[in-house]
Amino acid sequence: MIRNLLPADADLVILFEDDHLFVVDKPAGLLSVPGRLPQHQDSIQLRAARRFPQALVVHRLDCATSGVMVLAKTKEAQSELSRQFRDRETAKEYIAVTFGNCPARTGEVDLPLIVDWPNRPLQKICFEHGKPSLTRYELLDRDGQRNRLRLIPVTGRSHQLRVHMLALGMPILGDEFYAPPEVLALSPRLLLHAATLEFRHPVSGHGVKVSSAVPF
Repeated sequence: MIRNLLPADADLVILFEDDHLFVVDKPAGLLSVPGRLPQHQDSIQLRAARRFPQALVVHRLDCATSGVMVLAKTKEAQSELSRQFRDRETAKEYIAVTFGNCPARTGEVDLPLIVDWPNRPLQKICFEHGKPSLTRYELLDRDGQRNRLRLIPVTGRSHQLRVHMLALGMPILGDEFYAPPEVLALSPRLLLHAATLEFRHPVSGHGVKVSSAVPF
């Protein structure tokens, strides 16, 4: 189920823009790119094209995840930015709220992931065929069994943060794919936010760091 928390006629929130690229603040519940069905056409890509007809998607965020997302205005910029994501030259930081006992103040999860084909788009841990997947975490605050975490995905697998937190025994609040019903019910949205993205400008080569305020 896709829960769109932003009206269809809402405008894009632009965090950074120049002649080569722009960075938006994606709301929770909005697809990054259109889906196959007519009711799933509304997306960041569609809204961006209304404002920038030449807009090109560089990477995606899960529909339920909010936060920083970069798009290109030229094919050259898209190619270079995509290469940086592919070669792990970008730096990403997420904030999440999980439920359970956090095992340590800091740590990492190194568990290989693969698509769970009978239940796709869900992912699962698979030591035989899974792709290497690494997440680093830091506990920022704790309130009972609620943990506010800084998550740093070293790799960029689909649903990586969600599955890795589940593997630690602390699913993310509001996660309709992986959280048990009692944890899903604790939030009307997935409490996962792409707070910071760092990359090199595709033309100048200068470092660019864009942040988005955490909405929870």
